[in-house]
Amino acid sequence: MSGARLVIAGTHSGVGKTTVTLAILAALRARGRRVQPFKAGPDFIDPGHHTAAAGRPSRNLDGWLLGEALNREIFLRAAIDADLSIIEGVMGLFDGASAVSDIGSTAELAKQLAAPVLLVLDGSAMARSAAAMVQGYAQFDPDLRVAGVLFNRVKSQGHYRLLQEAVEAAAEVKVVGYLRPDPALTIPERHLGLTTAVEGGSQEHSERLGLALAETVDLDLVEELAKSAVEEVKGEGVGVRGTEPFSAAASLCIPHPSPCTPHRVRVGVAYDPAFCFYYPENLELLEAQGAELIRFSPMHDERLPEADLVYLGGGYPELHAETLAANAAMRRAIRDYAEQGGAIYAECGGLMYLTEAIRDFDGRAYEMVGVFPAQAVMRRSGLTIGYRRCTVARRCLLGESGLEIRGHEFHHSCLEPTGPLEYACTLTDARGCERRPDGLINGHVVALYTHLHFASQPELPRALIAAARARAALRAP
Repeated sequence: MSGARLVIAGTHSGVGKTTVTLAILAALRARGRRVQPFKAGPDFIDPGHHTAAAGRPSRNLDGWLLGEALNREIFLRAAIDADLSIIEGVMGLFDGASAVSDIGSTAELAKQLAAPVLLVLDGSAMARSAAAMVQGYAQFDPDLRVAGVLFNRVKSQGHYRLLQEAVEAAAEVKVVGYLRPDPALTIPERHLGLTTAVEGGSQEHSERLGLALAETVDLDLVEELAKSAVEEVKGEGVGVRGTEPFSAAASLCIPHPSPCTPHRVRVGVAYDPAFCFYYPENLELLEAQGAELIRFSPMHDERLPEADLVYLGGGYPELHAETLAANAAMRRAIRDYAEQGGAIYAECGGLMYLTEAIRDFDGRAYEMVGVFPAQAVMRRSGLTIGYRRCTVARRCLLGESGLEIRGHEFHHSCLEPTGPLEYACTLTDARGCERRPDGLINGHVVALYTHLHFASQPELPRALIAAARARAALRAP
């Protein structure tokens, strides 16, 4: 196992964690390092940029969605041939699913991985106050090691020297450098976060960030901090206090895909700028059950590939609604597939695509597939966000009644029914409070607003592939 690892955390959201992470990934890659990226929390956009910067697929880790054993397993599998791993945090260092515990937070994940933390501060409007912040973050949880600090949005070396002197005089934390503010190096944002890597230019942007960081950050010191994690897992492999042994003996809950799996079935996976939000483990678990994944584009392809199951992931269909509406051939093909008993699993953006229409922020309506009698309406306010525990209430494509799966919602749209809707699932949030039902159902089609993580419930990919095999058997001569 390659044990060198470093968590990039922020004092709060918006401090520049993603900018710093991409810059470090690109700068280390330029040094010839094999860097494995990870993202804390249920995020699809940042991992796409990580992948472009590092040249290796980024993976999500999450204390609430997955738990400690799965987080470690996913980490170990991805990092085994890397020189070091960089894990970007979520929100502020201690922010998560609870106000009184660290569940779902960057701090929880850092302790699970026995990883040192590099804390990112916005240094643009402070001097000695930075020392108080760093000291507070470093001492808040004795089981967490804040090992370094990087200042973002600092315009001059003189200002940086003041910040460095203040922090090093007050806290036993190494200051690795700073990044200057540069609007040309800022990734554009929209209503659900940054623009996606699929839209292009991410690798070039990261390379420019890496060059800028190399001028003002001590990369040798960054690597030294990452390697210091190795010392924490020597001997018996025990990490920081209060965690289980961190070693390759972690429970292997995710099977490796096998080319010998019998009765392989074909799964059509929508993938283009409108549909690009997928957890890698979701696709890998389908493959492990015998799926052959075939990508297609609802935006540009006129034909649906021959498939036993169609997977319509999340993304930004509202931004590409005009193109999706104009591709009447694909919309008709998916509707015909559903009407003929085809199995379709859809999440968030995929659900929106299966409604009768998407209405954008300006009220313009664009015709969609029409499997469900509803319209997906974009709202400038009223963001729906949070962890979800999804319970199957009636046997369907997802599996048997009572099955529990964990996921996350994050959307600016809502459904306006034009007819009766049927739901297959009940929802509760991280606190156990009941939410509105989810899982629109029509025949062998199930569509949720919730992005489900298949690794949280291994019965889900089994049920999906079982449905695909049943359809394949019906088509067999």
